[in-house]
Amino acid sequence: MQRKKFIQLALILTIITLTYNLAEGLVSIIFGISDETLVLLGFGVDSFVEMISAFGILHMVLRMRKSQAETPDSFEKNALRITGTAFFLLTAGLVAGVIINIVTQAKPETTMVGVIVSSASILTMWFLMRAKQNVGRKLNSAAIIADANCTKTCFYLSFILLASSLLYEFTGIAWVDSVGSLGIAWFAFTEGREAFDKARTGNLSCGCNGECH
Repeated sequence: MQRKKFIQLALILTIITLTYNLAEGLVSIIFGISDETLVLLGFGVDSFVEMISAFGILHMVLRMRKSQAETPDSFEKNALRITGTAFFLLTAGLVAGVIINIVTQAKPETTMVGVIVSSASILTMWFLMRAKQNVGRKLNSAAIIADANCTKTCFYLSFILLASSLLYEFTGIAWVDSVGSLGIAWFAFTEGREAFDKARTGNLSCGCNGECH
């Protein structure tokens, strides 16, 4: 009975993750384009890529309701490969965008939306990370704990967005947006590489840049 209760909680947390990333992604992309801030646009695209990975976790949690098996099946492995490819494309797009911005000397109109979005994301990702860690421990689930630890990446990305957005608002220096974009590109690259590693090995544990414990 307790196991079913915590699996249901894991399901709810995954749905919250999907719903929040959808809203965050839409807001970030819309305002990233309208305000011409590359770092916010990249953050928004990252949110949608994270949704692909979250669908894989959702599929796994639904399987856990029927059995205790946590070995990734073909659906989850394909989701990881698609996620990895999308992250690599995001990395390439951000680097290209930075080069274009430098050549054209483009600068954002404002980054205030980035401040708001990143602040909300920091609070939400901290809550999700802690809640998933607790559920993972209760279920003794390496996969859910790994998912919780990987949420740290989103947590760190939010700080990059917040820092670059605040710096630009206070200084108006155009390259601040580009530096923040490169920071997101680096995390996207490492996430993409990790997604392919998981798909290849079937190991759901998360490297998270050495921050998983």
